[in-house]
Amino acid sequence: MKILITGVSKGLGRVLADVYMAEGHTVIGCGRDPEQILDLRFGCDDKDRFDIVDVAQANKVNVWFETVDASHGIPDLIINNAALMNEPANLWEVPTKEFSQLIDVNVKGVFNVIRAFVPAMVKRGSGIIVNLSSGWGLSTSPHVGPYCASKYAIEGLSKAMAQELPDPMACIPMSPGVISTEMLATAWGEEAKRHPTPEEWVKVAAPFILGLSRAENGQSVQVPQ
Repeated sequence: MKILITGVSKGLGRVLADVYMAEGHTVIGCGRDPEQILDLRFGCDDKDRFDIVDVAQANKVNVWFETVDASHGIPDLIINNAALMNEPANLWEVPTKEFSQLIDVNVKGVFNVIRAFVPAMVKRGSGIIVNLSSGWGLSTSPHVGPYCASKYAIEGLSKAMAQELPDPMACIPMSPGVISTEMLATAWGEEAKRHPTPEEWVKVAAPFILGLSRAENGQSVQVPQ
């Protein structure tokens, strides 16, 4: 299977890439950290591909699609994972630039990838799109308003798109659960360490994602804990 993962430089994206490559899948990934992308390139097979791409920039995502299509063809599964967390603050204290950057990556970035890759998947007539949501896409907490807003947007965007896709395609908003990542540490500090690591999470998450299908189209799902 050809699996495209955004935000592959670290966290959940990185562990998914490592597991799927080890299982023999073709992994196509992007991230913004040049050092980590280089590390992935050195560690992957010729069939895999990793590029430095900022998903918030539509023109760069479009170019990425063209080069990926030429070298690898159309992916079977897209995992829109790239996201930012805001520094905890009352909403009215969040800097405008920080809010804009978060929305650009968490919402516009998902749209940019969909806009670039999905038309070819629709034309082919197959493919699954998994957009990472959050428990904060279905509920809220103080001081993470921008992040909540972005994940509520992912829920709505995904469910609307699910109504547009032909059978057997699917678009699924997926909460990974509460995982001890750098992102969670930004929001929760030391409390984040009480939760499973990405390496523990991926043992369940990797096969769970591969099992998603038209049956889950438009449904909010969560990786089993």
